[in-house]
Amino acid sequence: MPLLRQGSHYLAFGVLQLLLDWLLFVALTALGMPAAPANLASRTASAVVGFWLNGRYTFADGQGSRLGWRRFVRFWALWLVMTAISSLLLAWVEAQLGLQWAWLAKPVVEAGLAVVNFFLLRHVVYR
Repeated sequence: MPLLRQGSHYLAFGVLQLLLDWLLFVALTALGMPAAPANLASRTASAVVGFWLNGRYTFADGQGSRLGWRRFVRFWALWLVMTAISSLLLAWVEAQLGLQWAWLAKPVVEAGLAVVNFFLLRHVVYR
């Protein structure tokens, strides 16, 4: 049952994060920022929200929230890897297909990474 509860919370909060991330990415790139730095900025903003929501609700246990500096450091280490992958993919799409395709690719890239990220958060960050 905890996996189902965690999965449903992660999905709900993930949709919120993705919306924030995507809106910022589109706005920044529309203003002329290249895809990779815009992705870095948008993912940073949504990650702060995600760390708190997931630590406070998704992966909380009977003893309360699962926040703290050690988890924060593990979270950011994982975030750096996922952001590098995401930024490289979006920069490639922008270079090959154009900015509008990068806008469309952003949710797909992030959704794919979110599946892997859930299990890494569950077993590495919020353990």
